[in-house]
Amino acid sequence: MNLTLKIWRQKNANTKGKVVTYQVSDISPDMSFLEMMDVLNEQLIDKGDEPVAFDHDCREGICGSCNLQINGEPHGPDRGVTTCQLHMRRFKDGDTIVIEPFRAKAFPIIKDLVVDRSSFDRIQQAGGYISVNTSGNTQDANSIPIEKENADMSFYAATCIGCGACVAACKNASAMLFTSAKVSQFSLLPQGEVEADRRVLQMVEQMDKEGFGNCTNTGACEIECPKGISLENIARMNREYLKASVK
Repeated sequence: MNLTLKIWRQKNANTKGKVVTYQVSDISPDMSFLEMMDVLNEQLIDKGDEPVAFDHDCREGICGSCNLQINGEPHGPDRGVTTCQLHMRRFKDGDTIVIEPFRAKAFPIIKDLVVDRSSFDRIQQAGGYISVNTSGNTQDANSIPIEKENADMSFYAATCIGCGACVAACKNASAMLFTSAKVSQFSLLPQGEVEADRRVLQMVEQMDKEGFGNCTNTGACEIECPKGISLENIARMNREYLKASVK
């Protein structure tokens, strides 16, 4: 496959960026998208040019760091996969592919395609945890009876990898899906009841401080989420927030 790549290049957060066009050839349809980017960077390095900076780590769809906007879609044209799981067979010989970083005020660009998603970390730190008594009389979690439906919903919410696709897909750059998933995974379990009110109030407050937009229930976040996190979590978080606010 021979492809034309239009890639956003930006030296740092304070420098004006631009789209630069590259040509890559002999790309195997069995390559992952990131392997194709590796081929491009090898070509750039061989020519003495600076390689394109992009985030990646596990390349197994687990860490969520490979956040790229591909032809206007977070993680590209596939559904239920991260960028590292996207394969070049989804494209055709001669295609032009536009590759950009996730665009959001709360995700400032570090360099090229790399964005700073530490705002997610700060939301998590605001309340995404439970208190654990480690004084020697802890109760085994497996001995606490939990309804299977609640346990399943909690596990589904916990599959959120914090990649930021929900923010990139939202016209308002809202982080409601991410925040609600982190609230839900605890609010559905008895271990999370102790900090329940404080958790939701503090996490929503931190989300607003970070500059994320408001949710208007468009649903693009759920569609683009590589883990299929449901909008039901947003409804649950809204209920938890209202309940905590009136106490």
